[in-house]
Amino acid sequence: MDIVELIKYAEEASKKAYAPYSLFKVGAALLTSRDNIYAGCNVENTSYGLTICAERVAIFKAVSEGEQEFKALAVFSDSIDYCFPCGACRQVLIEFGSDMQVYMAGRSGKYKVMNISELMPCVFMRKEEI
Repeated sequence: MDIVELIKYAEEASKKAYAPYSLFKVGAALLTSRDNIYAGCNVENTSYGLTICAERVAIFKAVSEGEQEFKALAVFSDSIDYCFPCGACRQVLIEFGSDMQVYMAGRSGKYKVMNISELMPCVFMRKEEI
């Protein structure tokens, strides 16, 4: 899959975001090893702790459909520049492998790519996995 196309999926998902408090709309598009795409958007709540990020929505949708191997994730925010996934999303992403590429984009049309292991260098692991 072309990365620009994956970013477009994330941009379309951002348009569906429910962000009445922060006004910061984010979309994510997750490419699986089966070449399926799962999109997600952020969904806010007046009780901020109940808010969920676009990245986790996309991952949870994929997992709920039986997918657990991911190639890439595109994240699009409505800011001019790109934004990075939050720490909680990074932890969830790395749970499914350290080789995933993460593309971060914004309205400027520019994007930055990093491996999830670069974004989460000191990953929390269960004692048995160390």
